Amino acid sequence: MRIRSAVTTVVVAGVAALVVGFLMWPEPVPVDIGAVARAPLAVTVKGEGITRVRDMYMVSAPISGRVLRIESDVGDPVIAGETVIARIEPSDPTFLDARSRTQAEAAVRAAEANKRLAEAALARSQAELEFTTSELERAAALAARNTISQRALERAEIDLRTREAVVAEADAALRARTFELENARAMLIVPDGESGLNPAGGCCVALRAPVSGNVLQILRESEGVVAAGTPLAQIGDPRDLEVVVDLLSQDAVRVVQGAPAAIEDWGGEPALNALVRRIEPFAFTKVSALGIEEQRVNVILDISDAPERWRALGHGYRVDVSIQLWRDENALQVPVSALFRSNGDWTVFVVSEGVAALRPVEIGRRNATAAQILSGLDEGDTVILHPGDRVEHGGSVIDRAALID
Repeated sequence: MRIRSAVTTVVVAGVAALVVGFLMWPEPVPVDIGAVARAPLAVTVKGEGITRVRDMYMVSAPISGRVLRIESDVGDPVIAGETVIARIEPSDPTFLDARSRTQAEAAVRAAEANKRLAEAALARSQAELEFTTSELERAAALAARNTISQRALERAEIDLRTREAVVAEADAALRARTFELENARAMLIVPDGESGLNPAGGCCVALRAPVSGNVLQILRESEGVVAAGTPLAQIGDPRDLEVVVDLLSQDAVRVVQGAPAAIEDWGGEPALNALVRRIEPFAFTKVSALGIEEQRVNVILDISDAPERWRALGHGYRVDVSIQLWRDENALQVPVSALFRSNGDWTVFVVSEGVAALRPVEIGRRNATAAQILSGLDEGDTVILHPGDRVEHGGSVIDRAALID
C-alpha cells in the first residue's frame, strides 16, 4: 500500500508539473512577414507641378491712347501678322483748369497779334517791291537811251532782287505766325463729351498677333485709356506645353538633365511620360503650408508622349510629378517596414522555422516602400514587418495570416 501511494504521488506530481510547464510556456508571437526578393527598384522624388505654354507672348500697348474693346475671346485661334488683337485710338485731351485756360487764351491773343504784325510787314514789303519794279523799268528805259550808266541799271536790278527776298521772308514769317496761332488755339481744345474720340478723327493703331496660336488670357477687355506698355493679352500655342515643378533645393541637386519622369493625377489614365529638360540654377524662397520658409528650385519637363494623349491639358493645370533619380531592374530588396536601428546599424528580424533572429544588414538605395540590400540577406529570406516590442531574438513567432486562415 505504501509503495502504491508513493507511485501515485509521483505520478500526480509529474502531471502537475507538466500542466504548469505547459501553462508557463510562451505562446508564439503573431507577426506580419515579408520576403526578400529581386525586382525592379526605383528611387524618385515627387512634387506638385503646373503646365504652361513653352513660349508665351504678351501683347502690350506700344503707345498711350484709348484702346477699344477687345473682341477676341480666350481660346480663339490667331494667325501671326494677320489677326488683330486690339486697336488703339488717340485719347481725348485733358480738361483745363482756370489758370491753364487763361494762359492758353492769352497765348491765342498774342499769336493773333503776331499774325497781324506779320501781315503788315508782308504788305509793306510787297509795296516796296512794286515801287522797286517800276524803278527798274524806268532805269532800263533810260539806259536804252544812254541817259544813265550801266552801273545804275545794275543797281536797280539788285534792289529788285533784294525786295523780292524781303517779300519771301515776310511771307514765310506770316505762315509761321499762322501756325503758332493754330497751335495756341489747339491748347483750348477740351473733351467733347460725346463720342470720346479725338475731334480730328486720327487713325488707330492695330495690334496684330506676333505668333500663331491661341489667345490664352485677356488682361484688359473693356475700352479705356492705357499708358504705353500696358499688357493687353497673352498669346501662345497650347499644343506646345511644358511642366514646371518646384522641388526642395536638396532634392533638386539629385535630379539630372534627361532623367525620366511620370506625370500623375493629371485627369487621365495612365500616367504621362516626360523627360527633365532643365534644372534652373536660381532658387527662390517659398513659404510652405506650415509657415516654414523653404528654398525651392524650378525643374522643367517636356512631355514625351504623343500630344493626342494629353490634348485636354491646358496652360496652368495642376499635376503631380514623379522624377526618377535611380533605378535597378534586378535589385535585391526588402520592405522598409522590416528595417530598424539597433546599436546604430540597420537590422531586421529573420524568421527561420518559426524562430526570430536578429540580423544586421547593409542597405543601399531606398524609396518609400523598399530598400536595396547590399549584404546580410539572401533572396528568399523571410523577414518580420513592423516588429513590435514582443518580438525578440530567439523568440517564437507565427505568421498572422496563417492564424486568420
